[in-house]
Amino acid sequence: MDALTIHEAAQTTGWSPRMLRYIERVGLLDAARSDGGYRLYGAAELQRLRTLREVLQDFDVGLGEMAFAQRLRTDSELRASVDAWFEAQPQRPEDVPARDWLRFEQDKHERLLAAAAALT
Repeated sequence: MDALTIHEAAQTTGWSPRMLRYIERVGLLDAARSDGGYRLYGAAELQRLRTLREVLQDFDVGLGEMAFAQRLRTDSELRASVDAWFEAQPQRPEDVPARDWLRFEQDKHERLLAAAAALT
């Protein structure tokens, strides 16, 4: 099998070995492995890396966004939650008077931030 090591693939494609590992970890590419467990990059993987770079440049998106797009394709629960968020319309709770809605939302955010800070 004709294949490049991760370092050879990095030199050929312009991606660093670290980025190649990240690309694989987030599910954007699946490199074959040698018997010793080393990543191997053949023509198909090099083509995927080239076209990935083209998509990133053509649409001004980052690897994180592509990884998220991959998750949307494979995680139906995440996809449903994102779809529901886009379709949802903000709605004031019935027990909160209109004049108090802003303060109500601010208080909720402050409690969420405090809880998150307590976890770190």
